[in-house]
Amino acid sequence: MKERHITTGEKVLVLGAGQLGAAVLEYLVPAVTQRDGAVSVIVSPGSRDSRGKLQSETHQKLADAGAKFISVDVAASTIDALKNHFADFDTVINCMGFVAGAGTQIKITRAVLEAGVKRYFPWQFGVNYDVVGKGSGQPVWDEQYDVRTLLREQNATEWVIVSTGMFTSFLFEPAFDVVNLSEKTINALGGWETQVTVTSPADIGRLTTEIYLHQPRIVNEVIFVAGETTSYGKLAETVERVTGQTFTKDVLPLSALLDELRLKPDDTMTGYRTAFARGDGVWWPMKDTWNVQNNLPTQDIASWLKTVI
Repeated sequence: MKERHITTGEKVLVLGAGQLGAAVLEYLVPAVTQRDGAVSVIVSPGSRDSRGKLQSETHQKLADAGAKFISVDVAASTIDALKNHFADFDTVINCMGFVAGAGTQIKITRAVLEAGVKRYFPWQFGVNYDVVGKGSGQPVWDEQYDVRTLLREQNATEWVIVSTGMFTSFLFEPAFDVVNLSEKTINALGGWETQVTVTSPADIGRLTTEIYLHQPRIVNEVIFVAGETTSYGKLAETVERVTGQTFTKDVLPLSALLDELRLKPDDTMTGYRTAFARGDGVWWPMKDTWNVQNNLPTQDIASWLKTVI
């Protein structure tokens, strides 16, 4: 029986090779190759130039390391078309994110299930959608909740959800308007005591590979990881300490964000700010994380910040 749990000779398909996909592939490709397996990656047709050469240096490095790149327009593909692409693979790891548009995550999940893929890591590298539920103010989060429902309603395909919280870099995204390093402003979502969990994409890539390889095999579980769980008050202290600068600090209360969202229901960043300002399901204690329980160090906000300033 033990033999069945060993992850060797697997054909693994990764969807997307953007910020997260590239981070996953960096760790996954050598790990799978060492175990006599093979890794393929689906990227958009625009990832190649007119001569068919991969345009991204990162993609080319991954191809040189052994990843096979396949060009597919996932957003334009039907479930049947995707099913045909997925059918040959033992494991599918979805790093495609929300860029492909509304409804894509449900479509991909249905195609994975119909293709009879043995194991699926859905694009759930974010918050705890079980707690957030529906109506958070972020429509794509509603879809994530539906993906979980679909996976739990079946038992033919094993699934593993890796909950990471927010990408650390997103906290510092000027358009998100939480920490703006150039403007020296910090806005707390909800209040200074509101908490948030963050993980760097590099750590997500490494930990996802560790979770994929883990023995005994992880099956039908939500796994929580984190680089740091902090409050916006502590975040402000960290940013000022590491940069050695004073920032202008303000609070974006949930009530004001809800008003703004009513006026601009299609504004993605307002939706994100509102969802995080609620504070529910967007953080978890470090002691409960898989990385802490398995003594795997991760990058906190201060050490991430030192690499970018």
